[in-house]
Amino acid sequence: MIEPEDKPSKAISDATPVAVVAANVPARVRPSNYPEPFASRMAGRTKRQLGDVFGLGNFGVNLTELQPGAISALRHAHSKQDEFVYILAGFPTLFTDAGETPLGPGLCAGFKAGTGNAHHLVNNTTEKVTYLEIGDRSPGDEGTYPDDDLKAVLTDGLWRFVHKDGSPY
Repeated sequence: MIEPEDKPSKAISDATPVAVVAANVPARVRPSNYPEPFASRMAGRTKRQLGDVFGLGNFGVNLTELQPGAISALRHAHSKQDEFVYILAGFPTLFTDAGETPLGPGLCAGFKAGTGNAHHLVNNTTEKVTYLEIGDRSPGDEGTYPDDDLKAVLTDGLWRFVHKDGSPY
């Protein structure tokens, strides 16, 4: 078995590696893009933006960890973005419009864009949860949050958050 190096392998350019150890990718500096009072609810969540390391533009890949009691995101649905999660370790609960579904290592879930099926993961256990999340970066995507006074609009690759009535935060 080939053991990965601690340092990323370099591709043609010094800026883009060929391969990395996912757990060694630095965690995202800003824990959440949400405005307050929502951002603080993401305490206990760590994301390592694996897709960005390789300069991927069409979709994102995150290695995400949830400490006990943490949530993956506010419960949300996307208008244009498909999402997929694959559980690597731990036992989160998936909350969707259909109810609660226990997940564990090796299980995965997908969320088709435009269905309105709001979803998120919650770690109700005493152990850390680790999973991969994959989503596309469809221009003009919007996020709806049925449990919160929040709406998100993807503009020029950046999320803009407003109240449900359209007023800014």
